[in-house]
Amino acid sequence: MLQRQVYRMPKAGSIKDLQIREEELPDPEANEVSVRVKAIGLNFADVFAMQGLYSATPEGSFIPGLEFCGEVIAVGSNVEEWKTGDKVMGATKFGGYASHINIHHRYVIPLPQDWSYEEGAGFLVQGLTAYYALTELGNLQKDMTVLIHSAAGGVGILANRICKKYGAYTIGTTGSGSKVTYLRQEEAYDEVIVRDRAFYDKLKNAVGGRPLRLIMECIGGKILKEGWKAMAPMGRMVVYGNASFTSHSSKPNYPNLIRKYFMRPKIDPLRLPTQNKSLMGFNLIYLYEQTDMMHRFLSRLQALGLAPQHIGHVFRFKQMQEAIQLFQQGKTIGKVVVKVEEN
Repeated sequence: MLQRQVYRMPKAGSIKDLQIREEELPDPEANEVSVRVKAIGLNFADVFAMQGLYSATPEGSFIPGLEFCGEVIAVGSNVEEWKTGDKVMGATKFGGYASHINIHHRYVIPLPQDWSYEEGAGFLVQGLTAYYALTELGNLQKDMTVLIHSAAGGVGILANRICKKYGAYTIGTTGSGSKVTYLRQEEAYDEVIVRDRAFYDKLKNAVGGRPLRLIMECIGGKILKEGWKAMAPMGRMVVYGNASFTSHSSKPNYPNLIRKYFMRPKIDPLRLPTQNKSLMGFNLIYLYEQTDMMHRFLSRLQALGLAPQHIGHVFRFKQMQEAIQLFQQGKTIGKVVVKVEEN
């Protein structure tokens, strides 16, 4: 059997418990491919899973990680479309923090010829998140005004690029003024605002006379409430995360989480018809289970011809803890990727 290195959690709780181990990887099953992983993409779902705050977190010991990129080294007996040496990017329901992985052949797709392994590791999860939220749930249309939170993150960057393909007007938000120049000059957001105590007034000024019809919401708390207030009738808010519950430490701060939970915005469903607004949420893990649907959306996403993801930070495999710590602090731009070295 092949010897591989993995980062394994004994159970959800503290990120400090994440440890590198050497394990055996069996031959791929009939419908699987074996991939030598070259790069791993980090996602906030990884952090929430390791801290036990993600509903889809496996029970007991598990390997975190939802996306990877690498090279096929073996194929199962029923696999016909892949061969040894093919470069692929893949999505997995956990298990991505590894030097090698076995995965069903339908959960990998070809790495574009001019993309690096790092760029491939930053596309599938965040690209599908942005595309599904904007087009399937948000009904993205030409000239629509769209508010994109965490605009400098992986989802935010790809969401803006998708919006531009549709001819939408985008307003990006960030928690740090140091990211504004990048967002305006490199990602061509129409407006960029820093989230602070004056957020609502800034948002109203940025919207101007346009109806705000779509919000990509991943912050929560007061920001969610003020975005809902600013959203126009017939608007749609799509919730795909809650960064306000993120901890900068290895363990969740439960007293703080409890306080935020009880202070969270409360939107009355009885008032929705009067307000003529929609609140929706989704979890990409559900889409992962709907393989045919996932491939339909992925095909449409790829047809847009987006530029590869912006890779802001690259760490070595042995620096996984450092990569996660930086990612948690919210100081990154674009995708944080861990590069897997050859043994």
